[in-house]
Amino acid sequence: MRRITGKAKEETLIELQSAADSHITDDSSGNGVGVLSERAQLPGHTETDKLRPNRDTVFFRDGVRRIDFVLSYVDDKDEKKQERRRAFEANLEKTGLQLETEDKSGSKDQKTYFLKIHAPWEVLATYADVLKIKVPFRESDIPHGQDVPLEWLSRPFRLPDDIMHPQLDYFTYPFDKNKTDFFLIADKDTFFPPSTRNRIVFYILARCPYYTEGRKDREKTGIKRLLSNGTFNAAFPLHDCRYWKKARNDDGESERYNLYKHWARFLCFYKEQPLNLIRKYYGEKIGIYFAWLGFYTEMLFFAAVMGLICFTYGVLSYDDNISSKEICDAEIGGSIVMCPLCDKKCPFWKLNSTCLSSWQSHLFDNEGTVFFAIFMGIWVTLFLEFWKRRQARLEYQWDLVDFEEEQQQLQIRPEFEIKCTKRRINKITQVPPNILLIKFLVIPASSHRNVAFIFQESEPYLPFRSKCARFSLSAATVLLWISLIVACIIGVIAYRLAVYAAFASIIKDPLRKIQLVGRFITPQLATSVTASCINFVIIMILNFFYEKVAVWITDMEIPKTHLEYENKLTMKMFLFQFVNYYSSCFYVAFFKGKFVGYPGAYSYMLGNLTKLRNEECDPGGCLIELTTQLVIVMAGKQLWGNIQEALLPLMRNWWSSRKGRHNPENHYSRWEQDYVLQNFSQLGLFYEYLEMVIQFGFITLFVASFPLAPLLALFNNILEIRVDAWKFTTQFRRPVASKARNIGAWQEILNAVAILSVVTNAFIMAFTSDMIPRMVYLYVLSKDFSMRGYVNSSLSVYNISQIHPQNMPEEGWYGNSTTTCRYRDYRNPPGHQREYDHNMQFWHILAAKMAFIIIMEHVVFVVKFFVAWMIPDVPSDVKARIKRERYLIQEYLHNYEVERVKLQLSASFMTEPCSEITLTPDKHEMLSECLQPVI
Repeated sequence: MRRITGKAKEETLIELQSAADSHITDDSSGNGVGVLSERAQLPGHTETDKLRPNRDTVFFRDGVRRIDFVLSYVDDKDEKKQERRRAFEANLEKTGLQLETEDKSGSKDQKTYFLKIHAPWEVLATYADVLKIKVPFRESDIPHGQDVPLEWLSRPFRLPDDIMHPQLDYFTYPFDKNKTDFFLIADKDTFFPPSTRNRIVFYILARCPYYTEGRKDREKTGIKRLLSNGTFNAAFPLHDCRYWKKARNDDGESERYNLYKHWARFLCFYKEQPLNLIRKYYGEKIGIYFAWLGFYTEMLFFAAVMGLICFTYGVLSYDDNISSKEICDAEIGGSIVMCPLCDKKCPFWKLNSTCLSSWQSHLFDNEGTVFFAIFMGIWVTLFLEFWKRRQARLEYQWDLVDFEEEQQQLQIRPEFEIKCTKRRINKITQVPPNILLIKFLVIPASSHRNVAFIFQESEPYLPFRSKCARFSLSAATVLLWISLIVACIIGVIAYRLAVYAAFASIIKDPLRKIQLVGRFITPQLATSVTASCINFVIIMILNFFYEKVAVWITDMEIPKTHLEYENKLTMKMFLFQFVNYYSSCFYVAFFKGKFVGYPGAYSYMLGNLTKLRNEECDPGGCLIELTTQLVIVMAGKQLWGNIQEALLPLMRNWWSSRKGRHNPENHYSRWEQDYVLQNFSQLGLFYEYLEMVIQFGFITLFVASFPLAPLLALFNNILEIRVDAWKFTTQFRRPVASKARNIGAWQEILNAVAILSVVTNAFIMAFTSDMIPRMVYLYVLSKDFSMRGYVNSSLSVYNISQIHPQNMPEEGWYGNSTTTCRYRDYRNPPGHQREYDHNMQFWHILAAKMAFIIIMEHVVFVVKFFVAWMIPDVPSDVKARIKRERYLIQEYLHNYEVERVKLQLSASFMTEPCSEITLTPDKHEMLSECLQPVI
């Protein structure tokens, strides 16, 4: 291994000058990268600058060996860090990896060293065998699906075929080092794609110790600990080129450039996504995320259209809303005196003062909302079922059908191996799991002899007592934080109750010059908007702290595999986010206005301990307030998320990106360009999924209150896909490729949200909306089957003289002629035998509400389960292809083994005496029969 240090700077400059004398151009210089002297970087040395070779390369200085991984560090003269680095590099070399160091004098900041890592064929083949990586052995002869009718209609949305299908379709089989002639190995240097190479190298880095020989410390293992203790600054694979420019060499890949050109630009928002290219470049895990996000966005289109139709119906039926006309009528709504909505500060008020809010409520609370709520219950089922089919097709196309069974155990977290000191024999195999728990492979770099394997004698495990203790502490922490959220929500409710009186006195005070505003902003609306904004700020603050807590308690549990780690973190974070984001909406939908009491017996928050009277709904209903709450929280979250994801990184990197584009390629190396980018953490996709699943909850759980929610989500997701693509191609270092068969625990969360959404929308339509009371009045109580008189029938009467003095307004009431006031409820009038008790209309409406909930839930659930039963999870053609491919693989393997045995027998026939040959043709046939595949 050749390293260029500070002592070799002059020699390197002389070599470059000699190359210039020989008139060797950049293209013929082999893309080598040398470390230039400090003189070459000083002003006035332009001729020397021209002599620099191309540094925008992904190869070692020899131009042959590919850079599979890069480690960076700053030498701060810390002896402990230097010792760790020397031990780590020595152990990496023992595994067979080849290293090359770039001196700090060659870096732009004159401080950073870069350690380039190359995995030769021997290392790649060994670990591909260990990890059971599937590789091609024969080109697929299974025909693809037939052309779709009217295919020309989709041409404007399609990408070039070489972008959509960057590689041929092959039959694949787990790599076996002893059967290299079975696979299609045309060139060992390019047989394993860069994504597979960096995955293998990272597997080695994560398990390589950094203690010297003779000293064993289990904690001193893996690149993650070296990054956390500052020994290395970064560890990352390289992008293949700049995102705005193709690679200089003709045979070099430019996949990053193609992704940016055809995927990451916003002008491509109407184009399909190059999923196969995404999978090839970033790995299956990132590919499956963008496949799910794209499919979710496509399905949102249908929900958005139906929501827009429902909203349009509300607009077109605006003039036919008899209830709002009665409220706004000066002779009807203007003559109805309403009881005070709060104690002392709130006056008696006329019903027509809520004219505007009643019209606004009709836009969302109309007959079309019922059908839209039922439609969304069916839509969510279709979305989940069709996604399962789409996911199954991707599993087949991306060779993930048997991934979970074969490779899940190979993804044991290094942290689990390090922290679990107790060991045991594998319960399933009853033998030491040598392959599964491989720790370290020693491959002599200077020879091609047989590889020596060092195995652990047993597998690590976490004792049951320790597991229970950790789980108990984790559960207690989660409950504590959920309790904190509930306390914050109670605080927001107290704020709503306390400031309502203040808004009522301010907005209605004739001495204040805000009457123009007061006509459009009611105390209810002002309270709802300000409380929603405060609640949104609290949500963001709690999210910031809980994310760190969730990661800490998940690390404390020491999950065994990466999949288990992600699933545990997913459940903790979603449970917290569910309570955090949706609790305020649940309060407005199902609690506000439901426990108010009546003027003679109002209900108070925390009983009589406080003077905070429970909120009442507007005469138009609480649905408009739920709409306001939903719009502020949902739109605010999406806006804040887009600012975080797009605007802030764009502003932060604008200057450096602009400056980097004007730097010549030979001044700014490929590893330095990637070093200044943001690191894509292991939990990067987790937050992307979480954001979308929270949005999915908003458009399903409370969609009955805001039919335009799917439309807002559609616009956001169109932008989200391109923003995420832009981040991956321009702002992030290239992530280590990893596999994933599906979207993991998010699938079960989506199923649970889908089932819960049917219940919540049924209750919203029954108890939050005024749809059921209007239908009961229209079909049962109305004499002429019209809505005339509905407003009067929905308001009860109370004798003002019976109002308790503490509930009376300070300014009195509307003259002595007004002896009664109205309030929103269904109770008997004063003087009745059962004064102020619920009347029969209340019980009729309650029965209708319960019947509606039961009927709607059963209808939607029956349709859901019927649709789920009718649509198989795996398409029939995919099932046939999987069976056909397995059959052909077994047949090819059988033929290969037979030919291999024949060659061995022929070789033995040529070397052994004829008298010793006893194998007859019949034995050949018997051997062939024994090797027949089991179909």
